[in-house]
Amino acid sequence: MYRPIPEETVQHILNQVDLVEVAGAYVQLRKTGKNFMGLCPFHSEKSPSFSVSPDKQMYHCFGCGRGGNVFTFLMEMEGFSFTEAVHHLAERIGLSITDQGGFPVQEKKKQQEKAWMLKAHHLVAQLYHHVLMERKEGQEALNYLRQRGFDAATIKTFQLGYAPDQWDFVTQFLAKRNFPLPLMAKAGLIGKGEGGERYFDRFRGRIIFPIWNHQGQVIGFGGRLLGEGHPKYLNSPETIIFRKSKQLFNFHRARQEIRTHQTALLLEGYADVLTAFQAGILNATATLGTALSDDQARMIKRNAQRVIICYDGDQAGMQAALKAAEVLERESCLVKVAVVPDGMDPDEYIRLRGARAFKEQVLESAMSVTAFQLEQLKKGRRLDDQQELSAYLDEALRVISRLNRAVEREHYLRQLSEEFLLPLDVLKKDLYRVYKQERHKQAKDPQQVLRVESTSVQETKLVPAYINAERMLLAYMMHHHGVTELVERYVGNRFNHPLHQRLAAHLYAFNARHKQADLRLFVSTLDDEDLIRLVSQIASLTISPELTSGVFEDYVYQILTFPYLKEIESKEREKKKAEQHGDVEKAAQIAMEIIEMKKKLKNKPKVESGLFETTSWREG
Repeated sequence: MYRPIPEETVQHILNQVDLVEVAGAYVQLRKTGKNFMGLCPFHSEKSPSFSVSPDKQMYHCFGCGRGGNVFTFLMEMEGFSFTEAVHHLAERIGLSITDQGGFPVQEKKKQQEKAWMLKAHHLVAQLYHHVLMERKEGQEALNYLRQRGFDAATIKTFQLGYAPDQWDFVTQFLAKRNFPLPLMAKAGLIGKGEGGERYFDRFRGRIIFPIWNHQGQVIGFGGRLLGEGHPKYLNSPETIIFRKSKQLFNFHRARQEIRTHQTALLLEGYADVLTAFQAGILNATATLGTALSDDQARMIKRNAQRVIICYDGDQAGMQAALKAAEVLERESCLVKVAVVPDGMDPDEYIRLRGARAFKEQVLESAMSVTAFQLEQLKKGRRLDDQQELSAYLDEALRVISRLNRAVEREHYLRQLSEEFLLPLDVLKKDLYRVYKQERHKQAKDPQQVLRVESTSVQETKLVPAYINAERMLLAYMMHHHGVTELVERYVGNRFNHPLHQRLAAHLYAFNARHKQADLRLFVSTLDDEDLIRLVSQIASLTISPELTSGVFEDYVYQILTFPYLKEIESKEREKKKAEQHGDVEKAAQIAMEIIEMKKKLKNKPKVESGLFETTSWREG
């Protein structure tokens, strides 16, 4: 792929930026030997398998296989293109980049569209805020916000705004500044009429809540209707800069507090977050009007061990809290649920009873997910009725049976025993019965069986000798210019694994353009995700600081002889088949061919005298 950024600029950025520091903003990393380890940000896991090498400036996940350098990390984390990642890191180190000509057409178009969209959102956010604070059209909205208890500092911090109840207020604003209106409709700032010619404002007569990405850029809006109408709340649509399932409201502002205290407070609405922030609770974030997604849960997990969910106190809020808890627990978060009494939401509770009461009586009283589930199961039931009590206990035991730790199961069984005056041993027998029923259901689930079988195969699969040889040679090639020259001469394109063959070809080409090996720069020349993952995997292998001619010759031997070994296996099967059919003459002929082929295998390749010692491959 043609790169619009000069290679020397890429090299300069790689020399100035520390991958450990960049990745550390997303993943909690801990020093383990020479490397740093943490939970992978790209897939769900309980034990750290994400490794960052400060020496190689490469990352690799031993679980999902993803890896690369600092550019690929940002491309995967933020959805950047290569060019965007380069520009982002250039800004980080204060480097000004003047784009060279020759952008790939599709990438250039996407870059331009994103730039236009971000600039438009920034200006429109300022416009909405100005209307709210300075113009008569926003006076009613400003009075409403003040009555809700939001002070000037909060309104300014969150850049709240107001969209006038006009059809073309923002449309004209953008048109006068030469923003392409079709693109602005694509960005979700304006709409397009049925005829396809007339454009109109998407947000009208609404209080505006800007939505930011991780970098603090406005990428969308949430609008609350001022007065009667439907829908009451309206969000920006999905665009190339805004994905609801990948963002959290106020997360860019709350992230440092979340990381410092290792606890995130997950709320349900924008107003809840604002009120909590104003009350001095700075680790609050919220979903964007949708259920919590796996991506959002991973975002939280990368920054905190603990999560307190505090949704609306009504039944819908409690059900949503339970679903969010399940998603977070899949990501191995330590989850608690705080219940707001009397069906109130956090915003209402804080305004009526104060920040101190919210912290002490709601947040500090947060209960475990299991305790919360058991409380929810009681609702709407008459537990003084024996039938209803039996039904409750059966469901409660199903919840308890899913707990992994025996001490937790014992704890909740004792609670049930004490609460309902039931013998503990009887409850344990019933728990075992329920546990067997649940296991029977899982055994009948073909998807569950498939998952187990696939895991077992993956864990027990051994790497063939020729594959290991190819990987080890590729590992040396990535670090040593001279080894690449030798491999090109003695192996060439005869790598057996297609992906290894492609990687070797890229290494040969890179070697021809550069006087020395440079792993970080080499990765930046790749645009194939499979190859980037392979490089990170191979780069994580431990290789000896010195490659001897004997070891080199063994690797080459394993690679070059594998096709012959496959052919010999095929001949052996052919010979056996001939013997079974009684064709003695054919079997004898094939046997002679096999003997000749095996003779050839005894001849190991030899590196020309003096050539191996004069190549610059040694460490240091």
